[in-house]
Amino acid sequence: MTVVATAYGEVRGVREEHATVFRGVPYAAPPVGARRFRAPEPPEPWEGVRDAAAYGPTAPKHPYAPALAELLPDPVIPGDDFLHVNVWTPAAGPDAGPFPVMVWVHGGSLCHGSNAVGLYDGTSFARDGVVLVSVNYRLGTEGFAFLPDAPANLGLRDQIAALEWVRDNVAAFGGDPGNVTVFGESAGAISIAALLAAPRAAGLFRRAVLQSGPPTAVPPATMRRTTRAIAKRLGVPATAEAFRTVSTARVVEAQREVLAGGNPLTGGPSFQPVVDGDLLPEHPAAALARGASGDVPLLVGTTTEEYRLWFVPGGLMERVSPLGLRLAMLRKRVPRAAARVYGANRPGARPGEILGALATDLLLRLPYNRLADARTGGSTYVYEFAWPSPVLGLGACHALEIGFVFDRLDSPDAHALAGADAPQPLADAMHGAWTAFARTGDPGWRAWDETRPVMVFGPDTAEVAHAPREDERALWG
Repeated sequence: MTVVATAYGEVRGVREEHATVFRGVPYAAPPVGARRFRAPEPPEPWEGVRDAAAYGPTAPKHPYAPALAELLPDPVIPGDDFLHVNVWTPAAGPDAGPFPVMVWVHGGSLCHGSNAVGLYDGTSFARDGVVLVSVNYRLGTEGFAFLPDAPANLGLRDQIAALEWVRDNVAAFGGDPGNVTVFGESAGAISIAALLAAPRAAGLFRRAVLQSGPPTAVPPATMRRTTRAIAKRLGVPATAEAFRTVSTARVVEAQREVLAGGNPLTGGPSFQPVVDGDLLPEHPAAALARGASGDVPLLVGTTTEEYRLWFVPGGLMERVSPLGLRLAMLRKRVPRAAARVYGANRPGARPGEILGALATDLLLRLPYNRLADARTGGSTYVYEFAWPSPVLGLGACHALEIGFVFDRLDSPDAHALAGADAPQPLADAMHGAWTAFARTGDPGWRAWDETRPVMVFGPDTAEVAHAPREDERALWG
């Protein structure tokens, strides 16, 4: 099977090891020209067979800062037709299905990344009987600006359009449209949490995996300030009509200047989903706490040392002084007792390490614990990735687990973060848990209950810990 008929035309994939791959298959029309800052529209049907062997264009974006760019490869492929998906389907072909489907939503702070990143190759999933779909969506200003004359959350609307494409077309690739699991990391997980809270996305997926990205969103006023700052750089009003008169390249450069210097842990201007009263009627954490998507099994978790991806490469770890730690705690209203407890649990830790551990828990681990607590008695599974990378002393940092989930430790992208000798048995365990969850809804350990079970992947093995670091979690109520 190398030619498949979609609702918009036929596509020709390419046979590779363990899979047939279809890259750059459009799910929406190019969002350029008059379509900029508009909701996604269906692609134009095509005649004949469209070649789908090579990765398609990537969404407009600015590069990572140099220190991160060496660790997080982010290819740029020019072109307007970037609202597309890649599909890896088992080599056995569609007649051997239907196979469970996993849909990957990439991270990158909602302004980086694409489905062309080599680490996101879905061959291992196809090898193990899963159809893997990876999604592109609009990023940065084009996808998440808040404008008075355009819909909010355009990037999320793109993701919904992609999931609708999956619903309508994945059976032709051997997938089961009734057994779809969405999974994503960082901004991808934040996006999925928003979709779990968005009534318009109901029914488009059966299960969800959130990796290191909590249920979060901002009020319109917050994103309006970021949008206006970009418009000021451009010298135009903060409206979709005005932004359309400016080239995408200029918008991306202004966006880069406004966002420079911030990161997800230390703060600063950023892009986030917006509680717009339409696609997102309320904050995702509040919606999920009151039972939204309560029938959707969840697998959620973090890495042990998320903060090291931002604190180590740029030297922030060394720059944080004891006074800087105290001031940061005051700004975030962190109890003074927290520094003592976190410090006692990490003998010899520097102020930057204590600040990072506090930030990791405050922004990621605690929201996931609260989400799991709100769903106690349901199908919620919690994990922690604890294997420390030897590269630059990154430890168990943000994004490190992705190569293990995709079972791609042999790829150059994985080597950038994990080195060349990362433990394959840990990838076997983690990838196996994700595929089991997609297949059955059970990753292989006990669902969340009053004992607070957490599957800890590494540093030496994968095993369940009950209420790990409970003394730290209890500080936050």
